[in-house]
Amino acid sequence: MPSPVTVVTGAAGALGAALCRHLVARGQGVAGVGLRRNQEALGKLEQELGAAFAGFALDADSIPAWDALLTQVESRLAPVSGAALVAGGWRGGRVHHEDRDETIWRGMLDENLESAHRALVTLVPRLVARRGGSVVVIGSRNVERPWAGAGAAAYTVAKSAVVALARTVAAEVLDAGVRVNAVLPSTIDTPANRAAMPKADPSRWVAPASIAEVIEFLLSDAARDVSGAVIPVYGRA
Repeated sequence: MPSPVTVVTGAAGALGAALCRHLVARGQGVAGVGLRRNQEALGKLEQELGAAFAGFALDADSIPAWDALLTQVESRLAPVSGAALVAGGWRGGRVHHEDRDETIWRGMLDENLESAHRALVTLVPRLVARRGGSVVVIGSRNVERPWAGAGAAAYTVAKSAVVALARTVAAEVLDAGVRVNAVLPSTIDTPANRAAMPKADPSRWVAPASIAEVIEFLLSDAARDVSGAVIPVYGRA
């Protein structure tokens, strides 16, 4: 297994899988993380990417489950030196004051904010103990343009909170040599988004491979003096 080992959450999704492929192609070892329902997709990535990639399924998105998983990763592979927290979700929504059903609100907070929180609170102590490492979280263009999230307040708020959390943690661990940054994509060119928006022009969206290159830079030593940054990756959208 090559070193360093980077943890990629949401590895079974379009962006997560693209990032795993990109990092492996650059000679890095990758631990791809997904929920138990993603185990088949993670297995296919293992077959595709070979020894440089290993898939790990969380039994539950909880702090104890994360602790157990990271112990497994480091026992099987090598100490973790970085992470890209790609896992998240989007469920649309309604005008905020018209939606009294909190299902989407709570779901967006859990899938985006709480998932990042659980990963950070278990990953970062390992990096702090080793006095180095880099973490990248995924926000959204809505963080800087919240009016674009009209009708999807839950998603906009959740992604804004993820970025605020990342910047706070970045300040807390700066002296320990650990870096935390955020990437803000606009619409990502994925099969799911093309199906959901058939009349849109996907050439204006951002390719997963493009976002992967930005994340790779932030994880690398080339970005050793970059922490607490919020990087827009908007394409032409």
